[in-house]
Amino acid sequence: MNNNRLTPVIIAFVAIISLSGCSSTPYRESTGEFFDSSLITAKVKAKLVDDRITGGFRIKVSTYKGVVYLSGFVNSDQEKKQATMIASSVSGVTGIENGLVVRAAN
Repeated sequence: MNNNRLTPVIIAFVAIISLSGCSSTPYRESTGEFFDSSLITAKVKAKLVDDRITGGFRIKVSTYKGVVYLSGFVNSDQEKKQATMIASSVSGVTGIENGLVVRAAN
C-alpha cells in the first residue's frame, strides 16, 4: 500500500530532474538555445560563403546564446566589416564579437 503512494512522488521527482537538464544557466545553453545557436551559425556561414567580398570559408563562426563569434583571417578591413554586417543581418543574432584579424599586405 505504501508503495502505491510513493510511485507518483518518484515519477514526479524523476521528471523534474530530467527537465532540469534542459534548462539554461549562465554558462550553459538549454537544448532549445543550443539548436537556435546552431541554426544561427549555419545561416551566418551560408551568407558569408555566398558573399563576393567575404568568401566565407576562411571565417570561423560560432554562436552562444545568440551572440555570434567571428574568428580567422581576412584580407582587408572591408572584408572584416562586411562579415559583421552579414552576421548582424541574420534573425536571432543578439550580438557580434568580431575577432577577425586583417592580414598585413606584403
